[in-house]
Amino acid sequence: MRSRQVWAASLGLIAFLALAGFALDHAFQNVALSGLRERLHSYALAYANSDFARDGSVIPPWDPPDPRFRRPGSGLYAQIVLETSRWESDSAQGPRLPRGPMLAAGVRELDGPLPMMRISGGQGMVYRYGYGLALSREDGSEDIPYTVYILEDASTLARQVATFRAALWGYLGGAGAVLLLLQTVVLRWSLRPLRDVIDELKRVQAGTAAGMSEAHPRELEPLTESINAFIQSERESLERQRNTMADLAHSLKTPLAVLRTRLDSDGDEAGLREEVDAQVRRMNDLVSYQLARAARSGHALYAAPIEIEPYAEQIVVGLEKVYAARGVLCEFEIAPEARFHGELGDLQELLGNLLENAFKWARARVLLTVTEVAPSAGRRSGLRIVVEDDGPGIAEEKIARVLQRGVRGDERVQGHGIGLAIVQDIIRAYRGQLHVSRSAERGGARFEVELPGGA
Repeated sequence: MRSRQVWAASLGLIAFLALAGFALDHAFQNVALSGLRERLHSYALAYANSDFARDGSVIPPWDPPDPRFRRPGSGLYAQIVLETSRWESDSAQGPRLPRGPMLAAGVRELDGPLPMMRISGGQGMVYRYGYGLALSREDGSEDIPYTVYILEDASTLARQVATFRAALWGYLGGAGAVLLLLQTVVLRWSLRPLRDVIDELKRVQAGTAAGMSEAHPRELEPLTESINAFIQSERESLERQRNTMADLAHSLKTPLAVLRTRLDSDGDEAGLREEVDAQVRRMNDLVSYQLARAARSGHALYAAPIEIEPYAEQIVVGLEKVYAARGVLCEFEIAPEARFHGELGDLQELLGNLLENAFKWARARVLLTVTEVAPSAGRRSGLRIVVEDDGPGIAEEKIARVLQRGVRGDERVQGHGIGLAIVQDIIRAYRGQLHVSRSAERGGARFEVELPGGA
């Protein structure tokens, strides 16, 4: 990228300097040519004041405007052209100058470069400036027309242009080299943040850095944030896959326990078949739910409301069979109008894990309370689910630890320690809150879930 930018900027700079040099060169030539015109015109005015003898011959000024007019072949020449005669300055002795026609009075023109023969015999070029004039006679007769020509060697202007071009391209070349060097330094400095991003990304790939840092320019923040989001997404995806497998194993534990309890108990074949069929359907639903849950990152926003009591009853029936030896019973206080707006699998996982945890620690009684939360303006009603038991409860200093994935409240009690972690994942997906405390009525643990209402 740096090489492409350097080449592109260098070509642009070279093209700019070339155009600037061409424009300055053209402007200087115009200025030099204009200066030549003005200088030759001033010489022409000096010779325009020449006197004329009675016979019509020219009497030039005693002191010419430039000493070169007296030196033969000096490169500066003067001519005065009349209808019947011609006068040339001393400098015109030797070279063969181009002859110009008579010009009308007041006409000025610059011609050239025109060819001429030098004294040495070689051919040269001259610029010729002509100025048409007319001499008034004192007797009032017809004016005498004449034309003053000033000629100058073209090499003088060529040398001026060559000197200017040498200086111009020398300065432009030096300025271009300095600008190219400065441009390279500026590009390296401006692209340094990108090199830092690449170096950090290499450290992330090598595993020596957890993610991109925040010490980057504002323009690169969307890039680094996107990279960090991608890295975080990949890690969350891997973690979600691991959790899904653990959650699936945990979810299947209760139906399998129910089946084991039913097989170990005495009962008729028809009842056993019915129980096996129900638990197999539940396990199939759990597998489908966990796979779907792993594929999505949230819950459906506009899910149909689900009645809670039938599914709570189904879960409790299975748990009462698993813990029948301890005689644990569950009571319901479910508001008729309470509805769960979300996935059925989420509701089953939420109730199943909370109730199973309560059954595991309860001495004899578990209470499930479900009420509707008053909605805010323009939103539907929320939901509050409370599960209480009469067990030993959870010490306040242990609550945060118990809610961690893979941690059990008592290592002597069978379990995987991920049930409450699943509950937290579901609550977090629904933007809800989980509060754990001690039950004032029953003395055991109290788990309160509050899910906000939707749009």
